[in-house]
Amino acid sequence: MQTVVPHVDAVFGTHELPRLAETIARWRGEFDAETLEAAGAAEERALVLPVGGNADVADAYTHLRAFVTVQRGCSYYCTFCIVPHVRGRFDHRPSSEIVTEVRGRLAGGAREITLVGQTVNAYVDPSTGADFADLLAAVAQLEGLERLTFLTSHPKDCSEKLVRTLGNHTKINPRFHLPMQSGSNPVLRKMNRKYTIEEYRAKVAMFRAACAQWALTTDVIVAFPGESDADFRQTIEVCREIGFAQAFTFVYSPRRGTPAAHWPQIAPEVGSARLRELAAVVDEGVVAHHAAKLGTTVRALITGPSKKDRAKLAAKTLDNVTVIAPDTEGEARRARPSEPWLDIRIDAAHRWGCAGTIVGRASRFDGPARAVAAPVLDLIA
Repeated sequence: MQTVVPHVDAVFGTHELPRLAETIARWRGEFDAETLEAAGAAEERALVLPVGGNADVADAYTHLRAFVTVQRGCSYYCTFCIVPHVRGRFDHRPSSEIVTEVRGRLAGGAREITLVGQTVNAYVDPSTGADFADLLAAVAQLEGLERLTFLTSHPKDCSEKLVRTLGNHTKINPRFHLPMQSGSNPVLRKMNRKYTIEEYRAKVAMFRAACAQWALTTDVIVAFPGESDADFRQTIEVCREIGFAQAFTFVYSPRRGTPAAHWPQIAPEVGSARLRELAAVVDEGVVAHHAAKLGTTVRALITGPSKKDRAKLAAKTLDNVTVIAPDTEGEARRARPSEPWLDIRIDAAHRWGCAGTIVGRASRFDGPARAVAAPVLDLIA
């Protein structure tokens, strides 16, 4: 049965976002000026004209990082997550299609490829049965690829084959994001996370045995419905024990349409207090990870002028640490995306990242660096 909704011209799904601009352009041809005027929509529709053939908001550096979707939806139904309800169950793209898209992004100047999925390591090629480790290996061997990374993984699908693949391919960035969500088994069960905290610890040990120098990052939710003080203490204990290089921490927030939204909620002031305590513990590991870089020179991919200080440049290390350094060559006035790799001497470590001095620039990650003059100190000013 077809329902006619007079104020809706067309429906556009989230899985079609990469084709937003071209789809709008095609739709525009289906509406003549008379129809637009009758609908009172002529001015609104004109707003899409500047989009052109690319739906991205681009700058001189956007093309350096390419995000390639490998799957849509999720079949795990965590009780706090709305994704399976609005995007459906897993829909995996064929690996041949993914590899073709990666090749196109590399041809367009991408230096770093990020494979993206809601539960990316649950990927299975619908035609061949190849798993995510196989896909990583295939992409890692593509000619012209400089760096490869991926988001986001689920502990349930963290296999020995996957961590062995991570350790075997030097072009994969040394950062593994493995959301824990809670250190308490009762809470993990209520979240429907499909693993115990003992199993999570075992996965971390397996990963670190294969990738000893990698950064391990995570997600943690506090004040989930039913979380007791004892449950929260267990989360604190695990975070202190593991020492994550970064953790994205959240107070539970109900999502309408999810099971957890209907359960008795924890008082906001309790959640805020737990979040502050968790952040203090997590920050110990984060600062230690950043401090380990002091005195070293790292190669980082530029993101552009710093948002807080246009006299400085921002870049990301391979393990996703933000590095800020003085813009000694006037990047803000004249972008140099042909030399996107910055060699930065780390002079200071902070909770948010590191600060340093640019000592070189390179056109490729594995290429030689051009020396960059040190900033001049103006003693008169």
